[in-house]
Amino acid sequence: MDKLKRVLSGRDAEEPSGLAEVIDGTSLSWGTRVKGFVACFAIGCLCSILGSCLLWIPKKGLILFAVFYTLGNIASIGSTLFLMGPMKQLKRMFEPTRLIATVVMLLCLILTLCSAFWWHKAGLALLFCILQFFAMAW
Repeated sequence: MDKLKRVLSGRDAEEPSGLAEVIDGTSLSWGTRVKGFVACFAIGCLCSILGSCLLWIPKKGLILFAVFYTLGNIASIGSTLFLMGPMKQLKRMFEPTRLIATVVMLLCLILTLCSAFWWHKAGLALLFCILQFFAMAW
C-alpha cells in the first residue's frame, strides 16, 4: 500500500532514507501526545503543590521546596513537548519575542536552586519562584 501511495504521489524513484524511517517510527499519535501532555502537566502541578506544602517543614523544607517546585516547572514545560515536539518547542521558546521570558525563566530555575542549596535564603528562593511563575505566564 505504501508503494502504491509513493507511485501515485510521484515519489516512486526515491527510497525512504534511514532518518525518514526513524522519524516515522518514533512519531506519536495525537491521542498518545495528549495523554503524555496531561500526564506531564499533572505531575508538574503535583510537584509544584507538593513543594509548596513542603516549604513549611523545619530545616530541610526550603531545599525540598526548591527542588520540587523546580521539577514541577520543568515537567510542565516538558508537557508541551508532547504537543509540539521538541524542536518546534525550542524554536518557539527562543523566538525574539519570547527570548527574554525564556532566559528569565531558565535563570530563575537555576537561581532558585542556588538560593536553597548554597545561599540558604528562603526569601530569595520565594522571589525566584515568583519570577519563574511570571516568566512562564509571560
